[in-house]
Formats: sequence, C-alpha cells, structure tokens
Amino acid sequence: MSAPRQLAVVTGTTSGIGRALAESLLKGGWRVVGVARRAAPLEHVDYTHIACDLADQHALATELAPQLRDLMDQADLERVALVNNAAIIGELAWLHELDSERLGRLLAVNVQAPMVLMGLAVQAVPAGVPLRVVNISSGAAHTPFPGLGDYSASKAALRLAGQTMAAEFERRGLTPGQAAVFSYEPGLVDTVMQDQARDADAGRFPASQAFHDFADQGLLHPPESVVGEVVDFMTGEPMSWFTEHRFGAS
Repeated sequence: MSAPRQLAVVTGTTSGIGRALAESLLKGGWRVVGVARRAAPLEHVDYTHIACDLADQHALATELAPQLRDLMDQADLERVALVNNAAIIGELAWLHELDSERLGRLLAVNVQAPMVLMGLAVQAVPAGVPLRVVNISSGAAHTPFPGLGDYSASKAALRLAGQTMAAEFERRGLTPGQAAVFSYEPGLVDTVMQDQARDADAGRFPASQAFHDFADQGLLHPPESVVGEVVDFMTGEPMSWFTEHRFGAS
C-alpha cells in the first residue's frame, strides 16, 4: 500500500482537539505528524510523533524544524496542512499579578512557535503543492475576560499573524486554492483547559464562575464533535486567503 499523499502537521496531539483531529485525519487517509511534549496515545501506521517542547526555541529551531522541513519538502504530496493547536491557558489571574517568566513561556507556545511553524511551512512546501494553515483560536481573542489577559492577548496575536500571512499569500500572487489560512474558534470544548479554569482560585481568577456555569449548564462539546469544520477546510478549496469561523455559527 502506498503512503498517503496528504500530510498534516498537528501540534498538541496528546489530548483534546489535537488528538481528536489527528484521529479524524487518519481515518480520512491523511498522514499525520503530531508534535507535543508528551507522547500521544495514538497508534497508527500513518501517524508519526515528534516530541518537542514548543516553548524551547532552541529545540524548535535545531531539532523540530529540520525534521518538519524534510517531511514537507516533497513534490509528490497532494497537499500539506499545518494545524497550530497546542496552547497553554496561562496563569488565570489578574493582569497585575502575572509572572513575567510564565508570561514568556505562554507567548512562546501560543504565538512564537505557531509563527515560526507558519514561516517554515511557507519555505518548505514546494511550489504547486497546496498549503492549508489552521490556527485554533478562541472567543477570548475578541472578548476581554478578567483573568485571561495573557491567554487572550496570545490568541489575538495569533489571529492577526494568520491574517498577515493570508495577506502575504495574496501579495505574492497565490490563489486561495494554493495557500490559505483558517482561524477557527471551536467554542466551548470539554478539555483540560476547562478543567484548569474551574480548578483555579476564584480569588485570583475573576471569571472563574463563568467556567463553572459552562459545565453546569451542559454547554461543553466533546472534542471530536468540533473538528469536522477543520477537516472540511483542509480538504476543500477556500474562496479567500483568510477564513474565520466559530463552531456552530451559521
């Protein structure tokens, strides 16, 4: 049996949306390269795992990037997708209480690493091979939640970085079919981040009650229910260089 000719690089495949997306893509005949600090509980002939701490910029540049470049630089691929899913939620604290070292790590994982990987994909994917970039966003990229200032700022930055990349695709004369960006808000998903928000000290995290309400009111979706629109974008033909969508929105 020949190897799949559709390659997806997905960060954060250990659990949650990343794992659910990887499983869906593998069922759809993609080759998936997962990137995460810990091993992912995925066993499939077409799944390759690369262990990397995305906050470690040296490891990102000297270990991860060369491996991904070799995988993406294949002229016989039908298309390549990069999904920037990995993220950390931050301190869940008032802005004036944030620790600068922890803030630096959050920005490295949530913004710097995705931007580096987007640049790598543009450089490595051969001309003529369609490229799809997916940045997992959040409603927090648009709405200020007290206590989520670090996380919100990182998601807003990633959103604008994706818009900029799309504008650069257009400026370079590429069609949306050749290269496009999808900023996707999965909405309220039952993930470790939700657990962390509910477990946070309400005295430090002023939006704590909202996250308890999400769970109590049954508003959380299982990860596997929200990844379909990502797969559709990756396999489809976008009409624009930049598409933004929230799960469940018409």
